[in-house]
Amino acid sequence: MRHDPTLGRRPGPDDYEHLGAQDVLERALRRDFPGRIALVSSFGAESVVLLHMLAQVDRHAPVLFGQTQMLFPETLAYQREVAETLGLTDVRHMTPDPAETAVHDPDGGLNRRDDDLCCHIRKVAPLERALAPFDAWITGRKRAQSATRAALSVMETDAAGRVKLNPLADWRADDLRAYMAAHRLPPHPLVAQGFPSIGCLPCTTRVAPGENPRAGRWRGRDKEECGIHIVDGRVVRAPGDAGPMDRL
Repeated sequence: MRHDPTLGRRPGPDDYEHLGAQDVLERALRRDFPGRIALVSSFGAESVVLLHMLAQVDRHAPVLFGQTQMLFPETLAYQREVAETLGLTDVRHMTPDPAETAVHDPDGGLNRRDDDLCCHIRKVAPLERALAPFDAWITGRKRAQSATRAALSVMETDAAGRVKLNPLADWRADDLRAYMAAHRLPPHPLVAQGFPSIGCLPCTTRVAPGENPRAGRWRGRDKEECGIHIVDGRVVRAPGDAGPMDRL
């Protein structure tokens, strides 16, 4: 049998960049990080594509769902529907710390007073806690999403030293629609109602024809993303760059 010189060493970007999305998941889940990798998902407008691919490789792999406790009822119902349809057995709800919300958001109105702090409590901090046991994670980020992601690699390393994989880095909207149609995957019900990008209910509005798909997120505010970028242990915001929880 031919010896594989890559076995037993930490994988690098060159090991993944040439692979298709399904092959990225296959290698990561079964070879490089078995039992040590999770997919992070908001169960949003585009999420079902990557979730379906994951289920084809290992439907028991951990899926970390950002349950901010301010989501649309339709998103919660969709999460249950997709998990059941795909047979996902290990969907873990990332929820805010009750003590933090009691101190900073006792009335549920923090999003109006300090939306960055609200996102940190309800999205960023739960993600940091949930990722702690893992050596790698999977996101749905794509080069086409923004100028800041134009050079996005399939494999990155986050500030904590974990491998971050972006299997759909080179996918575009047409690719996603075609995949969903080919596999008869259920769409998020709010997309047909004018919500092409779906976040928390208080901070998401409908998008008019011709508007940017993300125009309905934090409309009228000086904010473009939730802030899920971790650098040297701190959360930073990159202008125009949607965090992984927004677009998965």
